Order: sequence, then C-alpha cells, then structure tokens
Amino acid sequence: MFVDSHCHLDFKDFDADRAEVLARARAAKVAMMVTISTKITEAAQIIALAEAHDELACTIGIHPHEAGSQPETSAAQLVELSRHPKVIGIGETGLDYYYEHSPRAAQQRNFRAHIEAARLSGLPLIVHARDADEDTADIMEDEMGKGAYPALIHCFTAGPELAERALAMGCYISISGIATFNSAKQLRQTIETIPLERLLIETDAPFLAPVPHRGKRNEPSFVADTAAALAELKGVSVAQLAQATSDNFFALFTKADRVGFDQRAG
Repeated sequence: MFVDSHCHLDFKDFDADRAEVLARARAAKVAMMVTISTKITEAAQIIALAEAHDELACTIGIHPHEAGSQPETSAAQLVELSRHPKVIGIGETGLDYYYEHSPRAAQQRNFRAHIEAARLSGLPLIVHARDADEDTADIMEDEMGKGAYPALIHCFTAGPELAERALAMGCYISISGIATFNSAKQLRQTIETIPLERLLIETDAPFLAPVPHRGKRNEPSFVADTAAALAELKGVSVAQLAQATSDNFFALFTKADRVGFDQRAG
C-alpha cells in the first residue's frame, strides 16, 4: 500500500469530483494521503477536509508564494494550530526564487518561523525549494544549530549538493512525478545516490502528473506510477518500494495514524 505524502486535495481543482478522486486512490492502493496547507487563512477548511476522511491527514503552514500576502504567523501560532489530531506536519514552507511571488525577505522570515514551530512541536517540516538551494540549506543548517527538528524536502528537483546537505541534517527526501519526465535525467542520477531508507513518494496533486498521465490533472492514485518508476531506478520491486516509503513516512510523521493505515492495507 502507498502513502501520497504531499497533495492538495483542498484545492478547487477537486471540488467537482473529490469523492471519486478518493475512491480511485483507494482502488490504486493509496491508503493514506496528506493534504498540504499553503495558506494559514484556510487552516479551518483543510482541517475539516482531513476530519471528514479516515485516509486523510493534513499540515498547517504558509507556502513561500504566499509569504508576502498571508498574515505573518509566529511559531507559537503555528504550534497552537498543529495541536489538532489530524495535523501531522508544519508547512509547506521554504524558498522559491524562480517565481518570486513573495519578497525573499518575507519568504525567509516565514521559513524560519516554520522551522521554529517544527522544533517546538516535534512535527516534521515540509520544505519547498526552487532555485534557492543554497539559501534553503544555509537557513536549515543555521536553524539546526539552534536545536534539531525533523524535516522533509518535498518534490525534490535539486542536484546532489542539496541532497547531501539535507541528508547530513537527517532530512528525508520526497520524490514526485517529475522523476518520470524524459527531461529529468540529472534528477534521476541524484535520486540513485539517495538511500532508500530516506525516500518518500508524493504526487503534489493537482500538479506534476507523472508519465503516462503527463498533461492531465494529477491525483493521488497516480502516486503508483511514480512508485513504479522509482522502484525500477532503485532496483527493488514495487512492493518493496511501497513498504520502504510507507515505513519511512511513519518514521518521520510520527503523529500519523499507522494503525488505521495498516487496517486499510490489510
């Protein structure tokens, strides 16, 4: 059974057929999905969605794209929201210098507040990094020096340097459908160097549908295609890949419902 460790099922893209999307995920042996927060102002909605479905959990946070427009939120406020039983992580947060929808200074302040919240709560930090590898690693290492915190680099697209620095900090790395793209040869070479015991899988739905669904709206059921490609890359069976990435998920997301997952898998 698979875990989709990062999707956005609260997005309007799924309003018309969310129930069918969840049914297809179950049919594809996806027994847990984490719907990821991007706006703190929508915390109540994302928690309500997770409450409505046993196979869903959620996070609380502000995406770097939203760092300049969402209310500046303290670590203490994030920790308070994270006390809900369905909230299992902090984020997504991080840095995006590709689109720069928010000023870099606001992104960096937001990132550090989320790191502090992860440290205080013990919940894993979900990190978005695009065209900002050096600053991402520098900030994470600087904050790690103030006290350890668990973290996941989601939708990994960077090169070996960020992978090495993240692994040295004890982070996990999540692989999306991008790894199946023909253009992702360099990324696949980096993934080959990452230990299987540090890998998770995700869709980032509704974005980044893997081959053979590229160009379509992504959804959690498609994580099985990413898993198949990753299994081939790592030289293991799909069943072994599913087991390893699920075990890794629960090792990192310690608040997630492993008992419920195993019951659905059984």
